[in-house]
Amino acid sequence: MKMRSSLLILAVGFVATSAMAWGDHRFPSYRAFERMPEVARAAPVKVESLQEFLRVEETGVEKLLAQQQAWAEGNLQYYPVLPTALAFKANPSRDDETRKKAFLMALRVAPNYPFALYFQGDPRKPRPAGAPLVHGAVNTLPMSAGVAFSYFPLQSNQTIDALTVLATASEEPDNGVDINLWSDNPSDWGQLMGLGAQPFGNPSLPYSSQAPFHMGFYHESPVIYKAAGFVTHTFPLLRHHQFSSLSILAFRTGHPYWGWRFAGLALHYLQDLTQPFHASLSPGDGTAKVIGINVLAMVGLPRWKDELIILLSNRHLALESYQATAMRRNATLQRDSALEVSLRAMDKDGTYPAWSDNYLRDTVSAQAAAKGAELVQTLLNSMPKTYVSDPKFDFGPVSSTIALNDEVETAASSEARQHLESTIAELLGNLGAHSRNAIRGILRVSSQP
Repeated sequence: MKMRSSLLILAVGFVATSAMAWGDHRFPSYRAFERMPEVARAAPVKVESLQEFLRVEETGVEKLLAQQQAWAEGNLQYYPVLPTALAFKANPSRDDETRKKAFLMALRVAPNYPFALYFQGDPRKPRPAGAPLVHGAVNTLPMSAGVAFSYFPLQSNQTIDALTVLATASEEPDNGVDINLWSDNPSDWGQLMGLGAQPFGNPSLPYSSQAPFHMGFYHESPVIYKAAGFVTHTFPLLRHHQFSSLSILAFRTGHPYWGWRFAGLALHYLQDLTQPFHASLSPGDGTAKVIGINVLAMVGLPRWKDELIILLSNRHLALESYQATAMRRNATLQRDSALEVSLRAMDKDGTYPAWSDNYLRDTVSAQAAAKGAELVQTLLNSMPKTYVSDPKFDFGPVSSTIALNDEVETAASSEARQHLESTIAELLGNLGAHSRNAIRGILRVSSQP
């Protein structure tokens, strides 16, 4: 019990500020799919609200959500059974908003998430005409300092291209879909979800509350699982299965807008698992070190544990900051770097196993977890030591004010910079290949009777 409690403190610390994976999924998604014929050449789709979709298809949705629950109970290592009261039941007499809330509660996503009709344009194209929506019309989380999102409105019956729907939705789960779903979170619905207390992360911080849905520690040592079984209480596989099967239903029943939008939502969880800090509890550190640090904390020597928490968070945030800034700059300047080239490249797509329900765990997260040690060493060799090696410095509160990419350009050697870029490009290339394979799988099943 003491070992579990100590490891819990470790997880609480580093997840609290590290619930995000890649900076703005829309950037890599646009590049990953812009040359994939099945997406780039797909017919424009007619926009419809979630309420409209559910009104027409609620009988099929009832059946599908029951199938999803059976799948989760049979396939997930840890899965709290859905409370009977939350099961979705078709009821054509109820109003649209009541039906929508019942659907969100049955999925166990935040019922205050608006699922607004909106899009985010391709950063490489001119800014869309018209005024954007206010932040709160789309996103239930507070605006992040130094990060500006422009959400542009859509209307029912308007047409829009499939790529824009898919890329926009790939960022959507970071807008509040998975917030405050645990019994110890500050929300009106956490007590009703039946998920129990938040397994790790700080339950009082909104971003942290989404972490167990966006991280998956599937490849840790058996010693870790024995000492801290809570690290198995993660749900990216659930979310991907839920939204990908909803996508298939939408495509099959003639709702291509929601086919692409649900597919984009599903992609987010896959893409998160391509990031080593979301696929490993402590990338670059062996089991003996993690256990040893926690043993020291248990006997009253917490300094090494506290320092590891800061270092994990700093490295995670530094990677995300560097990648996001690089892609934003490249988009503004209309230039390609190794990141964009790797995202578009399709030569690796066919080298992976056939798509299946286990693909995220056995292929995507396994690959990312195996890359953790190399990634950490690359960050140590290329980034300013203060940001990735100094446990007295907290990168989180000041990350938006630091010109990290400029500092790397100035201080790191040419070889170190090239290795950093090639390492991130490899990770993003994996993201692109796995994302395309997932969409191929959804489209293939959608076309079957």
